[in-house]
Amino acid sequence: MEKKNPIQVSKNEQNPLASLDVWEDDLLQRYPNPESIVQDKSAQEFRNYEDPKRGTVREFYRLNHTYQTYDFVLEKEKQFLGFDKTKMPVWDAFQFLNQLVDDSDPDTDLDQFQHLLQTSEAIRKDGHPDWMVLTGLLHDMGKVLCLFGEPQWAVVGDTFPVGCAFSDKIVYSEFFSSNPDIRDERYNTKYGVYSPNCGLKNVRMSWGHDEYVYHMVKKYLPEPGLYMLRYHSFYPQHREHAYDHLMDDHDREMFKWVSLFNPYDLYSKNPVPPDWDQLRPYYEGLVEKYLPATLNF
Repeated sequence: MEKKNPIQVSKNEQNPLASLDVWEDDLLQRYPNPESIVQDKSAQEFRNYEDPKRGTVREFYRLNHTYQTYDFVLEKEKQFLGFDKTKMPVWDAFQFLNQLVDDSDPDTDLDQFQHLLQTSEAIRKDGHPDWMVLTGLLHDMGKVLCLFGEPQWAVVGDTFPVGCAFSDKIVYSEFFSSNPDIRDERYNTKYGVYSPNCGLKNVRMSWGHDEYVYHMVKKYLPEPGLYMLRYHSFYPQHREHAYDHLMDDHDREMFKWVSLFNPYDLYSKNPVPPDWDQLRPYYEGLVEKYLPATLNF
């Protein structure tokens, strides 16, 4: 049987989810919520999907785990990290995200920008530094990859290293059986193309909005914020510690920040939208403080 080019998949395989956020709904089922952030709902009430939608999540991960290969990541880096597609202000990018309303979400019909505001407002309420508030506002901005026709399995989802053996701690790890790298001796050992405790700066992650937004703003935010952006979907590590053998001491220190950030992302959603008219002056000043007038995409 002829193998599919992982960069050229059929239209039927491009968008298996009902929306971009269905994978996040599954996260909320897998990881109990911290009561300090979620005050109005229990973990059981939060994002409760029926079985068919959970089946859709499984299909998403089947595609993700089949096609996220080392070569695929190299190709996407070449395609997108030149940031030569377009230029626009941050606020225009947020306006695009507003088109990604999750109509199938059982808990909220708020758009993507309002989710980002809720995340950043929860961080601000707890008195964290303003650069961390901005990190909350920016953390999903990489979903603008959908502007360029990227399939959902190459935009969202749990992230993991490529170029070495896939951990069985990765959600739905059984689907890696269809990934060609699992049969490639360069990539299917514990360390693969890496060396023990080489540091995550030397490790390529599966492609998605985390990696994209990290590279987009890496000149503008302090390092803890960059770790939050780059690894906020790296659940096999910050929840399962599956890749300790690749991390160095600096990574371990920085992941304290990732662990601090993660609950604000997952559990700050609320059906009551933020009052943008009231919040606007603060966030416009915050963006102006750290970011240029336009960003390259």
